[in-house]
Amino acid sequence: MFRTVVCDMLGIEYPIIQGGMAWASDHRLTAAVSNAGGLGLIAAGNIPDEDLIHEIRETRKLTDKPFGVNIVPIAGVQLMDRIKVLVDEGINIAATAFSDPTMPVISELHKHPMKVLCVVPSVRLAKRVEAEGADLIVASGTEAGGHVGRIATLPLVPQVVDAVNAPVLAAGGIGDGRGLLAALSLGASGVQMGTRFLATKECIIHQSLKALLVEATEEDTVVTGSVTGSPARCLRNEFTDYWLTKEKEKGHMAKDELQREGLGRLYKGMIEGDMENGTLPGGQVCGLIREIKSVKEIIEGIMAEAEAIYKSMGKAQA
Repeated sequence: MFRTVVCDMLGIEYPIIQGGMAWASDHRLTAAVSNAGGLGLIAAGNIPDEDLIHEIRETRKLTDKPFGVNIVPIAGVQLMDRIKVLVDEGINIAATAFSDPTMPVISELHKHPMKVLCVVPSVRLAKRVEAEGADLIVASGTEAGGHVGRIATLPLVPQVVDAVNAPVLAAGGIGDGRGLLAALSLGASGVQMGTRFLATKECIIHQSLKALLVEATEEDTVVTGSVTGSPARCLRNEFTDYWLTKEKEKGHMAKDELQREGLGRLYKGMIEGDMENGTLPGGQVCGLIREIKSVKEIIEGIMAEAEAIYKSMGKAQA
């Protein structure tokens, strides 16, 4: 019922894409999303190329459905080597964040037969990545987990839709059928979800973090790093309290200091389960998460709920 241009472009059943989340989006989660009819994305992060090759091959053992790889030019990553891995392994769907003009990720990817998704936090950047050749644009609101911009999803999505010709996906604050239907109503051709897929049986993050996502409300996330130009939304804990106090006291924080302070914190929180000293990315949608489900249950539930709501719209309510 909700098959869109994104489904045809990517060869998927439902217009639902899983965000590439470092330390979470491995071959198990990626394959589960693709098998359930969405598009799974392996998060390459800054893992060694040989580890990425392993993840790609393990994903193929678990699914024959389309999937992609999320790559971001960050410290420790040689972009050309990373792209060569994707090409050599036959990957034809890649996702990235808005491109640094000095790091032409999109144009380099497009030297090969590849569809490129690009996540942006503003209309300005949406226009830029479309000019660079992005095939799909993910308009990600500030409600999302991880790195975020300042514009909320509700006003951002229709403005991006109006500004570009490429299909647009909505991200940020979406975790059920109501969110999917709202995104489609705003003109998006589908959704990207991250936080909702963290709280799944297939995701490898620590059980303590899954439990925290179930317990959390929409008020339990904070944005750190705003003064550095790299803001990120995380679940509040002792580390975020320390971080925000430090930002307030200093009034600024250099990016190299950010990297030193945050080094290893993501792994500490997501994989080792240190709920107070680790970094715990999570969006405001955590307030909708009330149980750990399988990926299949989540995706099928979203589609069924969206269809039921759509069919009931306009009818008199008892």
